[in-house]
Amino acid sequence: MSNAVTAVPAATSAVALAHFSARLALETDCSDVHAAMQSGAPGFVLLDVRGPTAHAAGHVRGAVNLPHRDISAERMAAWPAATLFVVYCAGPHCNGADKAALQLARLGRPVKLMLGGIAGWRDEGFALDDGAAAVQSYACDCALV
Repeated sequence: MSNAVTAVPAATSAVALAHFSARLALETDCSDVHAAMQSGAPGFVLLDVRGPTAHAAGHVRGAVNLPHRDISAERMAAWPAATLFVVYCAGPHCNGADKAALQLARLGRPVKLMLGGIAGWRDEGFALDDGAAAVQSYACDCALV
């Protein structure tokens, strides 16, 4: 008996392998970022690509605030070319992290997007630095960045 799940056959294992491998090469989640940051040697630079106001209201501890519109070859020269960047914004309703990842990729920089952004971070129960209690919403001030 067919249903909405089984009506379209699953992809072959080879197709699934390629698809999910590609996703993991481009994305990471809040839990994995949290564990890596807690280790003291994460192996990446975490970029909060929201505007300074949103960053000041609450951000992931250890994140560097670099609004996506400020990402340039000149700004990125502060890090070695092989540095992996993990970017985040307000959450799934904000595309600031996608814009940042695109710009970093254009500059030839390795990049991954932290799924969920600040909203996902909070959903996982992880604390924010600097004003965590004041963060009442996950509104992105992307217009300011």
